[in-house]
Amino acid sequence: MELDLASVVEALGGKLHGDASLRVSGLASLETATASDLSFLSNPRYQQQLLTSRAACVIVGPQMEAAAMTRGACIVTDQPYLYFARLTQLWKRRRSAAAVPQVHPSAVVDSTAVVHPSASIGPLCVVERGARIGAATVLKSRVTVGEDCVVGERCILHSGVVIGADGFGFAPNGDAWEKIEQLGAVQIGNDVEIGANTCIDRGALQDTVIEDGVKLDNLIQIGHNVHVGRNTAMAGCVGVAGSATIGPNCTIGGGAIVLGHLTIGAHVNISAATVVSKSILKPGHYTGMFPIDENASWERNAATLKQLHSLRDRIKTIEKELKP
Repeated sequence: MELDLASVVEALGGKLHGDASLRVSGLASLETATASDLSFLSNPRYQQQLLTSRAACVIVGPQMEAAAMTRGACIVTDQPYLYFARLTQLWKRRRSAAAVPQVHPSAVVDSTAVVHPSASIGPLCVVERGARIGAATVLKSRVTVGEDCVVGERCILHSGVVIGADGFGFAPNGDAWEKIEQLGAVQIGNDVEIGANTCIDRGALQDTVIEDGVKLDNLIQIGHNVHVGRNTAMAGCVGVAGSATIGPNCTIGGGAIVLGHLTIGAHVNISAATVVSKSILKPGHYTGMFPIDENASWERNAATLKQLHSLRDRIKTIEKELKP
């Protein structure tokens, strides 16, 4: 497939310097681009890569306009990375034949489920009793949507996603456990994307809720009765325990854990591998990691950490004794 630069700018905007009839046949990074590729630069620190790139045209911000023009064709836009994201969407639409919404013959859709005619249900999917799938939503292969769960419009659920498995609820009965039936469902809003093999448990009584625009990576576990606010994004292997509330416009790095019944407010950013053990209401960037080290050194430091409380008490005592 090929696109001329005039078609790109017509569809996405931006200011073009160079030959509008120049055609590109691929998208690539600055390092790997060939003379037939379109690339982008979003971080000025990589200016040297821009100058040496073989790309036919490069998408840049206003601050890099002059430098980009010295090497050839460029498209100037205020947000090059966002422009590139939209370019990938345009490229996929042009490259792919128009998909006909369908339910794959191997999918199992309960007769009481409601699937919008514009939705696509992939191979080996299961849509259980009373579930609802919204307009233009795509379920890739082997997705399961449990009974009474709702998936909104324009969502993408990648292979192996499970929506509405039972939440982890058991009451102790002596040395055994008694199951607590999970009577809620899962409500997923519009424009949500969920990565492969991610699981979102149904609520115990009320529903688990994923609001509009949420983006979840692969292998994420969302426990029962969790509420995730709109436009929050989580990287791979995040675990969110039951009844946690996460506000809108948050980011949670890969492998992080949010303990149950906590509240995270809006615009909170959690670093990878952090364990969130208390509620966070103030916007900001939070980190809780023990840095990697040689094992012997790590063990010594870990042992020292256990003594910090007693050391603090000793320091307080010494300070009191030194006061006049």
